[in-house]
Amino acid sequence: MTTLLVTGGAGFIGSNFVRLAAQRGAAERIVVLDKLTYAGNEANLDGIEGAALEFVLGDVADAELVSELVRQADAVVHFAAESHNDNSLRDPSAFVQTNVVGTFALLEAVREHGTRLHHISTDEVFGDLPLGGDERFVETTPYNPSSPYSATKAGSDHLVRAWVRSFDINATISNCSNNYGPYQHVEKFIPRQITNILTGQPAKLYGSGEQVRDWIHVDDHNDAVLTILERGKPGETYNIGASAPGDAHVTNKQVIEAICQIMGGTYEHVADRPGHDQRYTMDATKLREELGWRPRYTDLRDGLAQTIAWYTDNRGWWEGVKGGVEKQYALSGQ
Repeated sequence: MTTLLVTGGAGFIGSNFVRLAAQRGAAERIVVLDKLTYAGNEANLDGIEGAALEFVLGDVADAELVSELVRQADAVVHFAAESHNDNSLRDPSAFVQTNVVGTFALLEAVREHGTRLHHISTDEVFGDLPLGGDERFVETTPYNPSSPYSATKAGSDHLVRAWVRSFDINATISNCSNNYGPYQHVEKFIPRQITNILTGQPAKLYGSGEQVRDWIHVDDHNDAVLTILERGKPGETYNIGASAPGDAHVTNKQVIEAICQIMGGTYEHVADRPGHDQRYTMDATKLREELGWRPRYTDLRDGLAQTIAWYTDNRGWWEGVKGGVEKQYALSGQ
């Protein structure tokens, strides 16, 4: 394609997507729209080669700006979102504005200009599963969000599906499991533990640590998004997850123990998160069988080692915000 618009393209997953799309030659020109909140950083796009890159500072909820950018694009990948659960518990308003109002503005622009859209969502819209079971989320699992963050993402998914049915827009949706990898803000679970150890602190395990997550390296997620963008069927939803049926579940405690083993660190238990979901496990069979996608990082330790190396080699990227993040966590006993 000629022009690809990426909303939220200066954030963690979005900037890694832009990097991969440029490397793969997915478009001649990539336009990044980002509001540059605390979780966005234009420096995340430094050094990207393979496509003409244009950065636009702006809000996805700005309907006039979004319409003009969508008019120029062949396709849009919509990453822009407020995404940190703890922040949504402190102030849900920003989540409603960006995740719901912003998605509405984008959908209206796509409807007006007939532009292809891929909407990025999360496994958290499904709620959680009980510990100890083998059930996995599938594309038809009923939505049961448990936080303002997941509720607003659920709302945005419903908007996309309604615009597909009511206005016949060309859109696909993906719901992905927990991401990790380079450029992830240190407020998040895995980079927080890595940077704690790098700064001489113990890693922090919330509650018992028995919660299960289906971790996926950000490069695998973005490879799946490119696959859906290129070969996905209009109107379809695809789950993205690195584990296959029959794979062993991984608890938060096991993740921290693996990080500590690789880095030679220690961990301590802290207060659990309010409303902490117990288990997310994705069934990506549809994506694997219909579109032929497979993850690269099938061994979590390999992905963790690559991520640890990146944070070790890029201390200047995260050191300036680390202190403020830990002060905020300390207020909640975490």
